[in-house]
Amino acid sequence: MSSTAQPLRLPHPAASGQRTEPPPVRPAEVVGSDHVVCLTFDDGPHPVHTPRLLDILAAHRVRAVFFLQGDRVIEHPEVVRRIAAAGHALGNHGMHHDNMSAWTAGRIASDLLETNAVVRHAVPQARVPYFRAPYGAWGQTPTVATALGMRPMGWRLEVADWEPPGTDELLRRLTEGVVPGAVVLLHDGGGDRSQTVDAVDRAIPVLRASGWRFTLPDDRLAS
Repeated sequence: MSSTAQPLRLPHPAASGQRTEPPPVRPAEVVGSDHVVCLTFDDGPHPVHTPRLLDILAAHRVRAVFFLQGDRVIEHPEVVRRIAAAGHALGNHGMHHDNMSAWTAGRIASDLLETNAVVRHAVPQARVPYFRAPYGAWGQTPTVATALGMRPMGWRLEVADWEPPGTDELLRRLTEGVVPGAVVLLHDGGGDRSQTVDAVDRAIPVLRASGWRFTLPDDRLAS
């Protein structure tokens, strides 16, 4: 499915006679300074691991951000509908998980608009308020995503669950690595994520017992 990119309006240099570059847009890595954590999941949806993860998040009453890969949205639209119906936030993770760091602004905009279009084809009127660059290879993507109305989201805690190192090790990295307001990078797609799902199931009650609460980037009510 394709989308026609509209002309991208980026900030202009100051009109003082001297050309200046706009300040770079920095991806958000934290969502506050309180004892809160934001769980985020990349590379989905996956037909097996994402539904199981959704069951676990529902059981623990935790909402998260799912950064969706466009070609996988086309393959599994029913899973995207379930993510949205459960009250989770949707993020744009590009159409094909390409490294966009050297792309022009126009090419980036076309890819992000196409990704949003396929998400909204699965879930009409869906809000896609967040963007994360595949591989964390940002280039011009933060500025473009912001111009398209999406907030670029980085991360403060990366547990490297793509390896995968074992559920116990992922649990240790999750529970020992969090800091106040941390955005946590995890994956529900792109491979066998059963260890990640198991680790999240075990980590949530451990973190809650230590006083941590779970929130979305722009949500004032943590759970």
